Amino acid sequence: MVSVAVIGSGAVGCYYGALLARAGHDVRFLMRRDLAAVRANGLDIRSHLGDFQLREVQAFAASEEIGPVDWVICSLKTTVLDDAERLVKPCLGRSSRILALMNGLGVEERLAAWAGPERVFGGMAFVCINRGAPGVVHHLKYGRLSLGHLGDDAAQTAELATLFAEAGAEVTAAPDLRHARWEKLCWNIPFNGLSVAAGGIGTQAIINDAALRTTAERAMREVIAAGNADLAARDSASRISEAEMVGRMFALTESMGDYRTSMAIDYVQGQPLEVETILGQPVRRALELGVATPTMDALYALVRAADLRLRGVIAALTLETL
Repeated sequence: MVSVAVIGSGAVGCYYGALLARAGHDVRFLMRRDLAAVRANGLDIRSHLGDFQLREVQAFAASEEIGPVDWVICSLKTTVLDDAERLVKPCLGRSSRILALMNGLGVEERLAAWAGPERVFGGMAFVCINRGAPGVVHHLKYGRLSLGHLGDDAAQTAELATLFAEAGAEVTAAPDLRHARWEKLCWNIPFNGLSVAAGGIGTQAIINDAALRTTAERAMREVIAAGNADLAARDSASRISEAEMVGRMFALTESMGDYRTSMAIDYVQGQPLEVETILGQPVRRALELGVATPTMDALYALVRAADLRLRGVIAALTLETL
């Protein structure tokens, strides 16, 4: 048994933390919105793989109440990544390790700046999942975790992969963490980006509209080009296959139904958007490498503007201002 702190108990953190708890591990959740409901009723996981409930859940209001653990799953929104040090440090002991189960590029490096690179891992969740009522998680489809170590330590990555696999998760141990990050961006950039740029729509609307589908494919091919250039610049031998990746990502998306991306949900709810890690950082890296990414650039500009409007930095037109 290992001890685990889940810092950022949204849909993803709750789901994978619940799998570990169900397997008998000592899992402690840092919660805000769902704290009272989970303390009273536990966690309710409604999954296409089979529903399960955790009636007794260790839910805490502060990291200091959790204390040091073996593993910290940091699944915060990257909009609050600056808070990670304050929230995670009370849970770190001398041998604690951190899994960044978050979207975007450059996340592990941000954590390593204060935690040290040797203890930082990255995780990409290829999963259709949403929060429901407080304490309820809807696991709709898929669920594979791609895991890697910031220093690409294969033995430590295998250890982490075994932990999740034995808890019932589908797991891939990534030999190259940077490759895994870009692979996830191949979906996140076109579909998260367009779901907001088009005004808050689901994936089926993107797939079924010829112009939006073409835009998504262009963006995906640009992500692959930028990712492969980044891998080459880092002397990595791994590459993303353009033909295989585009075909696979569109086939997976077509099977999802009209899925609501996390960014679309945040947009509709008026919450800050994960625009800088999902779009801004990849665009800036492509620029550094001299890779042209006009579709990615446009998506970044549009989603950034939407985020600034949500934050009150840019004023939207209203009937009163016309």
